[in-house]
Amino acid sequence: MLRIRLQRRGRKKRPIHHIVVADSRKPRDGRIIEDLGRFDNVTPNNQLDLDRDRALYWLKQGAQPSDTVRSIFKDEGLMYQMHLIRWGKSEEEIEEALNEWREKRDEKEEEVPTRKERQQALLEAEEKEFQKQLQKKAEQAAKEKAKKEALAAKEEEEAKAKEEAEAQAEEEAETVTEEATETEEVAEEEPQEAAEETEETVEAEADTSEEETVEAPAAEAQEETEEEPAEEKVEAEEAEASEEEEAEEDTAEGDETEGKVSTDMLAKEAIEHIENTPLDELEGFVPEDEDRVTVQRALDDKKENS
Repeated sequence: MLRIRLQRRGRKKRPIHHIVVADSRKPRDGRIIEDLGRFDNVTPNNQLDLDRDRALYWLKQGAQPSDTVRSIFKDEGLMYQMHLIRWGKSEEEIEEALNEWREKRDEKEEEVPTRKERQQALLEAEEKEFQKQLQKKAEQAAKEKAKKEALAAKEEEEAKAKEEAEAQAEEEAETVTEEATETEEVAEEEPQEAAEETEETVEAEADTSEEETVEAPAAEAQEETEEEPAEEKVEAEEAEASEEEEAEEDTAEGDETEGKVSTDMLAKEAIEHIENTPLDELEGFVPEDEDRVTVQRALDDKKENS
């Protein structure tokens, strides 16, 4: 039985198929009866060079096309033309029907995007999704940072208010103690005689002025002593906060300097890195959670071409 099928030719990784008529009992690359054309499915438009008249001739002779060749003939309208011939249509009717069929086919081809257009659309969609994820992570980090800053400011205000309240309470206690001391001294002096009272009053006033003079520096020294630990505490807390910020910055800088993976890059950057880097240095660059098809495809092409 005669068979119309494809015969592989060309070179490794760059095949070109011949459309041939051969005996079905012969091997694929064996002896042929006639060569009808070429079919190149590597090019984007699936380039076809076919002798339509000879193909129709062999179809009329009963040659059976393979599934692939039948699909090619169907796309070219040969099977439709052969169907019209079997119905007994005239050449004019066949030509008119074929022209109408070609117009409809061309309209459908305009609506269907090419492989390059589909690849570009897929790349743009992945880039858009990746940018959205990066923006989401940045917003989340900013919110956490603002929350920490607000909490630190609140704690600082509470610490200052507490220190002020303690200082005010100490001042009030000192004032009450001084008033009580003065009242006791006055009460002890009342039963004495008038003359002694005058002398003692003068002496008491002198003593009181001296005590106030002595107590005033002592109180000021005590206040300074109490303020110094508070200031030292604030300075210590500020130093600790500065050290923590420096540690966080060092950690962030260390993380940035570490080796990146494909999920940390845009799809274009990841693809360029794969193309410009030797294969043995790409181990672990594309992690298992990489779901972008273009990056995976670039890595597969790199492995296949190496």
